[in-house]
Amino acid sequence: MGHAPLKPFLPRRFEPVAFGFLLSGMMSFMVSGVSTVLAAGMSNEFIALWMKAWLPSWMVAFLAVLIVAPIVRRIIRRIVIEE
Repeated sequence: MGHAPLKPFLPRRFEPVAFGFLLSGMMSFMVSGVSTVLAAGMSNEFIALWMKAWLPSWMVAFLAVLIVAPIVRRIIRRIVIEE
């Protein structure tokens, strides 16, 4: 039995915030996982340590994306040649 497709529910004006939320969540999840493995190894406590590292990392990453993304967009507009 398949899942029903997700129906849009978010107004377009929230798209940048939703994008930043999901992007920062996924990236911080991966980066904190790699960092946790490198720092603590694959122990029995790995998952607990990873989640303990990931959640605060996500909060910082989300705020950073919201602040940094507009700056990066301005820089990109200045350095990319329009065709």
